[in-house]
Amino acid sequence: MGKTYIQELFKANNITVGDHRQQLFDAFVNEEINRLAVQQIIENKKLLMDTWQLKSRLADIQQQSVSIPNATAGKSYAVTLDFAQLNWNDVECIAIEGLEEYGLQYDPGTKTISGIPLKSGDVRWVLKYRVTGEKEDSAPHEKRIPLIINPSPRSLWKNIPSDTTDPHWKEDNVATVAQLGTKRLVAASKRGRSHANTGGFREDDFAFQHFGENGWSVFAVSDGAGSARLSRAGSKMACKGVVEFFEQHFTPERSAALDALLAEHAASAGDKTQKELTRFVYDNLGKAAFTVFKKLEEFAASTGAPLKDFHSTLIFVLLKQYEFGEVIMSFGVGDCPIALINKDFSAVNLLNRLDVGEFSGGTRFITMQEIFKSDTFATRFGFKLVPDFSYLMLMTDGIYDPKFEVEANLEKLEAWKALLADLDGDNEDKVKVHLESHTPEVANELATWMDFWSPGNHDDRTLMIISQVPASIPVVS
Repeated sequence: MGKTYIQELFKANNITVGDHRQQLFDAFVNEEINRLAVQQIIENKKLLMDTWQLKSRLADIQQQSVSIPNATAGKSYAVTLDFAQLNWNDVECIAIEGLEEYGLQYDPGTKTISGIPLKSGDVRWVLKYRVTGEKEDSAPHEKRIPLIINPSPRSLWKNIPSDTTDPHWKEDNVATVAQLGTKRLVAASKRGRSHANTGGFREDDFAFQHFGENGWSVFAVSDGAGSARLSRAGSKMACKGVVEFFEQHFTPERSAALDALLAEHAASAGDKTQKELTRFVYDNLGKAAFTVFKKLEEFAASTGAPLKDFHSTLIFVLLKQYEFGEVIMSFGVGDCPIALINKDFSAVNLLNRLDVGEFSGGTRFITMQEIFKSDTFATRFGFKLVPDFSYLMLMTDGIYDPKFEVEANLEKLEAWKALLADLDGDNEDKVKVHLESHTPEVANELATWMDFWSPGNHDDRTLMIISQVPASIPVVS
């Protein structure tokens, strides 16, 4: 090889070895010093080539654009660095630096960057690496790779307190637990982000009352229309008005007559008692709804504001436990659902007709006199006699829209099971509402759960959950 290499070298430099110099050339080639020189030249040439290829490869890696998915502050993040996809099969990752201060870590075993980013920002994390063939004790090279950590969408929303000096002011957020006879209640109403962002008011409201003298309980929920200037007052008056009506009109005589009628119906389930119950529900719950309407009408007139400024939906339920079962009477106007889930979680019943679809998104309100004159007014009432139940829920569309999305899902048991699983902690924030508990903390848990994030759904949220008091808990009369 040495002779051939020298021949090629001489030829490249226009040196010709004639036949008469061949013997001299052979001796020259075989001299130890010349053989060593050839070997050195070959090694130096290889060193030059290898060095160039290494520098060229490093330049390729440094110039190669590398991007990884954006992260979001406060949201779990994980991405695997696919070296094969980057054509980095010759790259050995020594370390990754610059992630820790943002709450992220790198796992060399799985080549995964993961964690929950602590803050937003444009991160330039550092990949320290060597390429195949470099010595293990050689200094690693560094490549800076960008990662964008977007701010949490929640952090972009302001939380400006509402004006406490306003004559129609009410608390921005309320939550409560209560034991009502044989039932227990947890309820919360939270001002939506869209209102908090501008210092607006909570437009939702709820009210409840247990009448110890006759065993009935009443629950009411109202959603003030966002376009109505004084709907916060309308929703509060509507809920309060329902409770006040039954306080005044559910007399002992009327309650006793209803008890007798219900007992007869439970024993016979005949058409006669069914018609009488239908008439009782229509007369009494209908009168309650119309009384609320009249109070709102009179109040609007006294303030000089048009009645439409108080537009609010209204749903309410009357509930009592008898030896022969649970009696539930309901009324609804608007797009807020009332749902009853049976004891073994095998069925769900909607207890009101929602004003959606037919009106192409324009819901009806308790402030609209037309609903009392409509041929469909009777369809706004419901009556149920069931052996028992697990949950009775009343909610506004701030819960319904993000959790059920469309009206059809309200009749799917799977959707309600998903909601209960969500309340039990199966959610992005891992917030659990201990519905089996009956401590003040459960109200705070429900209020915290209501902070869930749902893109495009930032309305007020109100949810009332009624369940049976376990036998081990004394019943409050």
